[in-house]
Parts: sequence; C-alpha cells; structure tokens
Amino acid sequence: MHTADALREVHERTHRSLSRLIAHCQDIGPDEVDREFAGFGYPTVRLQIHHVLGAERYWIGVLEGRIDADDDSDDYPTVASLEALRQSICAATDAYLAGASADELNTARPMTTWGGGERVLVPAHVVIRTLTHVYHHQGQVAAICRMLGRPFDGGDYPIAAD
Repeated sequence: MHTADALREVHERTHRSLSRLIAHCQDIGPDEVDREFAGFGYPTVRLQIHHVLGAERYWIGVLEGRIDADDDSDDYPTVASLEALRQSICAATDAYLAGASADELNTARPMTTWGGGERVLVPAHVVIRTLTHVYHHQGQVAAICRMLGRPFDGGDYPIAAD
C-alpha cells in the first residue's frame, strides 16, 4: 500500500533533481536551449522539460477529474519560465497528495483521459508514473546537454539525499 507521505517524499526528491537540471540549463544560451537534435521525440532541451512538466500536470488533472492537455510550450520560452512552471506543478501535485487518503491513492477507479477515453487506474500508480517519466526525460536532456558540450552531473536519484 502506498502512503501519501511516501509519495510526497519521492515526489519532492524527484523535483529537487529536476530543479537541479533546470538550473544547469540556465547556463545554456537561448539558442542552444532551442537547438534541435534528431532522435529525440522532443528535439530541444526546452521542449523536453516542458513535456515532462506538462505530463505531470495532465496526469494529476486526470486524478482530479480534469483534462489539462493544452500544448502551451510557447508560453514558456525561457528556462526561467520553465522553472516557474515546475514550481507551480510541483506544488499542485503536492497539494493533491497532501489531501489524498490511503484509500484514494490505492483504490482503482475509472478515470476520464484525453479524448474522452475511460481507463481504470490506481492513483498511486499514476503518481509513480509521473515520477519515473521525469527521469526518462532528465536522461534525454542530459544527453542533449552532453552534445552541447555542457554535461550534467546531478541527477543521482535516489542515492543523493539532497
């Protein structure tokens, strides 16, 4: 059984790691943040980071009965604006978890997803999926950073305590 406290702790650690990555990307010039690289579904640093944040916003919205699926990447043209978005989405997920009971988190229920689809999902599993998704894309951003000659060394979850 997943507890809200445990999920909040993992969520906070995940966002601490993502925040370090975003801070690293502050040193990359605006042209490089938007430089496209073939082989990535989201071909730029900015779009990778926006995607992972948008996915968390979407899935927490699904848990709360909303569909937040707007493609608003143009509203976040800078790394600083992505960090502000990260803080907002992190706070929203934390608020959801803070108010969720063990039954809410661990009981499968039907949920409406994009396009009006319905899926039976366990909310704790949805939250865990958003967290693992961060690390998938953090690895892709780190790979792009290496190709830009600016390697990132700071995503050592769950080993790093801070």
